[in-house]
Amino acid sequence: MSGGAEKPQDPARLVEIILDENSVGRRTPDVEHERKVAIFDLLEENSFALEERDEVGPYTLHISIAENRLVFAVGDAKATPITTFMLSLSPFRKIVKDYFMVCESYYDAIKTAPPSRIEALDMGRRGLHNEGSQLLMKRLEGKINTDFDTARRLFTLICALHWKG
Repeated sequence: MSGGAEKPQDPARLVEIILDENSVGRRTPDVEHERKVAIFDLLEENSFALEERDEVGPYTLHISIAENRLVFAVGDAKATPITTFMLSLSPFRKIVKDYFMVCESYYDAIKTAPPSRIEALDMGRRGLHNEGSQLLMKRLEGKINTDFDTARRLFTLICALHWKG
């Protein structure tokens, strides 16, 4: 079947993501690049739906940090607020700290280190990223239903928000 008919968009998805500029920490070129790529990739392909709610997407998501909590403010496609979820940052602290240390080493290594060192650091970086993504999915359980790839990209954005402490 050919023609100009577009496939209907899945309502269980994000159509806009906003990072609170007041929550965004120091901006290195590497962090800024990863943030932009994560947002682009998320908007291209994602799976995101509110659990146990009548509202149907698509959704907008505003991510910020307030009172030492990660805030997910979910809205409809026109950014009209639907609900807000606040998650403690405590469970993420160690993973994010370790992730940043490995990322820093990785970015330094790609300039001068042998390929075997770069590969080892990249594997460590990916492993920590996966661990953070799984933790995020667990923390969102019963609130937001998402797939692993979407959780990975959301974890990247969480890492772009440096909280104090």
